Amino acid sequence: MPKITSDEWGRLILPEDFLQRRHMPANADYWLDEREGDLILHPCLPDIRKLYIEATTACNLQCATCIRNVWSDPQAIMKDETFQCILDSIPALPQLQRVIFTSFGEPLTHPRILEMIEKVRQFNLAVTVGSNGLLLTPKIAEELIRLGVDRLVVSVDGVKPETYEQVRGAALAQVLDNIRHLNEAKRRFNSLTPALGIEFVVLKSNLHELPELTGLAMRLNASRVLVSNVLPYTADMRDQVLYGYEPQMPFKAGGFPVRADAWVMWGTVEFPRMHWGAERRCRFVQDRAIVVGWDGGVSPCYALSHNYSYYVIDGRLKEVTRYLLGNVHEAKLAEIWTSEEYVRFRSEVRSFHFPSCPDCDLRETCDLRGRNEGCWGWNPSCADCLWAQDIIRCP
Repeated sequence: MPKITSDEWGRLILPEDFLQRRHMPANADYWLDEREGDLILHPCLPDIRKLYIEATTACNLQCATCIRNVWSDPQAIMKDETFQCILDSIPALPQLQRVIFTSFGEPLTHPRILEMIEKVRQFNLAVTVGSNGLLLTPKIAEELIRLGVDRLVVSVDGVKPETYEQVRGAALAQVLDNIRHLNEAKRRFNSLTPALGIEFVVLKSNLHELPELTGLAMRLNASRVLVSNVLPYTADMRDQVLYGYEPQMPFKAGGFPVRADAWVMWGTVEFPRMHWGAERRCRFVQDRAIVVGWDGGVSPCYALSHNYSYYVIDGRLKEVTRYLLGNVHEAKLAEIWTSEEYVRFRSEVRSFHFPSCPDCDLRETCDLRGRNEGCWGWNPSCADCLWAQDIIRCP
């Protein structure tokens, strides 16, 4: 057994031949962890691939499905100094591939969002913008094309105007017109990008429109349709939930009442899981994603990026506290990503070393679930996470 030493910060110094035999990178520091009596080596690599930037928490809508109905967080925009701290971190992230401007706010309400996109594009990174589409004016559409944004995801939670208005309190016609202007501009500039994605939050009240969704997506030249369940922040939305512990009608066969027909030739429709299952996998950790909030606070995922409450799968109310692993005003993203706490957190999530609360016989009386904690394992606990179940989905 080779001698293993550590530096003054507790990071391990490992012999090169020891690493080679185990196919582990030699040019990395390591954190030593212990789990159930086993020692685990975690390489400290700045291998972030996806960077989510919350340009703002403000929005031009007040949707019935939105987290902003229950949180106490401020409506604010990311300051120039904060964004510059993010830009200063990018050169030290050699595996970074994509930056996603989307959050629980509307990115296009930020007065300098186009400048922010342009500065990110100077690093030759792929850019996704998520939007409700109402501010996608012809001028904005042309700028997105000029800047080389390669993906635009627009939320459309109803195919019929009255359904869309019920959820979002706005006119569907305006969104569809804006998307048509975007398509016209793409043809005019002979551009295939930004590729259009449609995000649809499925509820009891709009489920009947799913069969028409693919037809609408085809008419809009969408390349992707992402269907997600609703995360119920309010009692009204809890009554709109379609998923549960067991497969629900009409989903017993695992599918939705949608005929794909020719749509599969043109694009992809992605459906969520409709009931709790054994497989638990975090897409944020799997995709090596990191979330930077409007104030520079760094969180590991959407679910832990704000303070809010929501109803878990059995209808109980849970209070979630924002989980911060650092701030870009105090440290570079690579330093935050390779910190002991963040490295260990990703390891716990990757192996999903959490209790399965919905399967527990004590779930109805357990007070820990209401505080987003577990009876064992890492806290905050991901035990109840509907993103990890693929029940809730994000771009």
